[in-house]
Amino acid sequence: MTLTADELEYIKKELGQEPNPLEYGMLDIMFSEHCSYKSSRPVLGLFPTEGEKVILGPGDDAGIVDLTEELALVMGMESHNHPSAVEPYGGAGTGIGGIIRDIISMGAMPVALLDSLRFGPLKDQRSRYLFEYVVKGISDYGNRVGIPTVGGEVEFEENFQFNPLVNVVCAGIVRKDSIVRGVAPNVGDVFVLMGGRTGRDGIHGVTFASEELTSASELESRPAVQVGDPFTKKQVMEATLEALEKVNVQGLKDLGGGGLNCCISEMAAKGGKGALMELARVPLREEGMTPYEIMLSESQERMVFVVHRQDAAGLMEIFDKYELPYSVIGQVTDNGQMVVTQEGEVVADLPCELLADPPLVEREAREPAKDEEYVGVKDGPVDEALLKLLSSQNIARKQWVYRQYDHEVQIRTVVKPGDDAAVLRVDDETAFSLTTDCNSIHCYLDPYHGGAGAVAEAIRNVVAMGSEPLCMVDCLNFGNPEKPEVFWQFKKCVEGMSDIARRFDLPVISGNVSFYNETEGVTVNPSPVVSVAGIMDLKDIRTMEFKKDGDKIILIGATRPEMDGSEYHKTIHGVVQGEAPRVNIEAEYKSAQAVLELIKKDESGDVTAVHDLSSGGLGVALAEMALDGGWGAEINLSNVPGDPGMSPAQILFSESHARYLLTVQEVAKDDVLATLSEIDVPVAVIGTVGGTKVVIKDTDLNIAVDQLREAHRGVIEKYMA
Repeated sequence: MTLTADELEYIKKELGQEPNPLEYGMLDIMFSEHCSYKSSRPVLGLFPTEGEKVILGPGDDAGIVDLTEELALVMGMESHNHPSAVEPYGGAGTGIGGIIRDIISMGAMPVALLDSLRFGPLKDQRSRYLFEYVVKGISDYGNRVGIPTVGGEVEFEENFQFNPLVNVVCAGIVRKDSIVRGVAPNVGDVFVLMGGRTGRDGIHGVTFASEELTSASELESRPAVQVGDPFTKKQVMEATLEALEKVNVQGLKDLGGGGLNCCISEMAAKGGKGALMELARVPLREEGMTPYEIMLSESQERMVFVVHRQDAAGLMEIFDKYELPYSVIGQVTDNGQMVVTQEGEVVADLPCELLADPPLVEREAREPAKDEEYVGVKDGPVDEALLKLLSSQNIARKQWVYRQYDHEVQIRTVVKPGDDAAVLRVDDETAFSLTTDCNSIHCYLDPYHGGAGAVAEAIRNVVAMGSEPLCMVDCLNFGNPEKPEVFWQFKKCVEGMSDIARRFDLPVISGNVSFYNETEGVTVNPSPVVSVAGIMDLKDIRTMEFKKDGDKIILIGATRPEMDGSEYHKTIHGVVQGEAPRVNIEAEYKSAQAVLELIKKDESGDVTAVHDLSSGGLGVALAEMALDGGWGAEINLSNVPGDPGMSPAQILFSESHARYLLTVQEVAKDDVLATLSEIDVPVAVIGTVGGTKVVIKDTDLNIAVDQLREAHRGVIEKYMA
C-alpha cells in the first residue's frame, strides 16, 4: 500500500475501527495522488474557472463551454505517462481510450484528438522504441474508433529518456439539452455497468501512477497497464450516445483510474448519497477473481449508467442491440455509505465522502539552488545556424507522426496538422480551433515564465488561425511532489499560467496533474502542457504559408536578446542555462488583440497569412512560412522592433514572446499599419514575399527554399527507418 502513517491513523480515527483488506485496498486507491489530487488541489485553486461561456468547469470528467446557441464544446486532457513508459503501445492506446470515455460520459460525440508527447533524443534506441510504439498506439486506437487526431506536438530532451510524457486531449460536441454528469442524484436509482468485461488488468494502475519508476518497473508494473480494445470502444460509444438519446439517464461515468471503486463512490458522493453494489453481478473476463480484484480492476471500455429502475429495461434493449455485456450491479442509497456485497454478504462498508474526498497534504515548496556557472557563447554564421535548427529534432517536420493519424474522418477538419492549430467545422459559419503547447526547457529555467509562456504560445496559435481564445485545459507533468524543489516548480508554473489566463479571461475548464515522473533520481523537466480552444467564423481562417508574390511581411511585437533556453542555444551551442524569455502579459494581450482586430476587419482578404513566433524565433518562423508556401522572401533586420544593438543571430533566433508574423497585400499595408498604431503595439514592415530564396539583408543568409525544405524534412524518418 502507498498509504502514509498519517493517513492510516486518519482512516482508523474516521472509521473507529481497522479496515479489512478490501477496504484498505479501496482507500489506498482513493488516497493516491492520481485520484485524490491531495497535493495539488490547493494550488489548482489559483486557476480562473468561471466565465460567461462556461457551462461546466473542473470537477467532472470534462469541462463544457458554449459553442453556438444549441451546441457546446466538451474538452478534457489526461496523461498516461507511467503506463507508456513500461508498455508504450498499450499505455498510449488506453490513454486515448480513457479520454474518449471522459468526453462520451458528458453526453458528447468525440470529434477531435490531439497528443502532446515527450521522449529522449532519438539517437537513443529505447527512446526510438517508445516513440514508435506510443505513436502507433495512439494511431491504431484513434483510427479504429473513428475519431480524427488533428494536432499535437513532440519534444525530445535528455531527461525524458526514462520517463516519456504521453498527454492526450479530446474534444467533443454536445447539444446543450443533452449534457449529462457523473452523479447519482436519486435514492432508488440503479447502477448499470456496460461494456468490456472486468479482468485482472490495470489493478493498482493509479497507485503505480503515484510513485516513481525504477529500472525494474518495466517488468514489475506491466500488469498495472490496462488492455485496450478500440473495436469494443466504438460499440460502447455508439451504444452510449443512442442510450442518451432514448433513455432518461440520470448520471453517467466511465471507469478509468480506480475502476468500480472510484466510479461508484464518486458518483454517490457528488449526489450526496450512498451506494450498494453486488460483485456477483459484475460481468467478468476471468474465473476466480476476488472482491479486491473486481473492485480495483481498471479494465477498459466500461461505463456506468445511473437510471430510474423502470428505465433499466429500455437501456438494456440498446445494449443487447450492440451485443455488449451489461448488468444492474447496484442501487443508490440514502445512507452515504459505499457498501459492497458478494452473494449478499457485506465485504466492504466505507463512507463515500471518505473515499471521494481524502484530506489534503501540505507540501513544502523550496526554490532549488541555481547553477551560477554561465557559459559564454559566440554567434557564428546565421545561414548554417538556420539549417541546423530546421534539422533539429524539436523543429524538424513531424509528418512521420501525423501521417499515421486519420485526420480526415468525420469530414470536419478544415485546417489539418502542420499549421499553428487545427480548425474544425461546427456548421456553415462557425468553427473552432485546437492546439497544444509547452516549452519544457523554459519551464526548467524559470517555472513562472515557462508556465505563463505555455499558455501564451497556445493563445498565439489559436489567434494566428483567426480565432478568439475560448477556454483551456491542461496536463501538469512534474516529478515527485514530496521533494520541495519539485513542488516549488509546480506552484510557480501554476501561478504563471493563472496570471496570463486571467488577463485573457480564459477559463481553465478541466485538467490533470501527473506527479512522480522520475526514475532513480532523474526528474523530467516541469512540463505544464496546455491545450487552448478558440472560436471563429469560417471566413476568418488564416494559415501560415506565404501566398503571393509581392505581399509585405509585417512583424508585430518587440524582439529582445532572450536567447537563454532557446533552441538556438541548445542546438548550436549545446547549452541550457540562464533565464527563460519573460512573458509580458500586457504586451501578449495587446499583440493578440491587434491580430484579431486586423482579421475581423479584413473583408477583402488583405491579410493573407499569419504565424506566431515561438521555438527558433523569427528565423524559423520565416522559414516555415516559406516552406509551406513555396515562396522566398527578402528581409531587412534593421526594421525589426526591439532592443537596439542586437546581433543578427539574436534578432533571428531570440524566443521573445508576444510576436506574430503577418503577410498583407501591398495595397493594404498602410491601412494595416494605421490600425496597429492605434492599438499601440510594436510593429514594422520587415520584408517582401517573392523569389525562390530567403534572403536576410546584410548577413550571410541567402538560402533557396528547396535547401530549407531539404533540411526540414526527413529528419525524423531517418531515425525511424
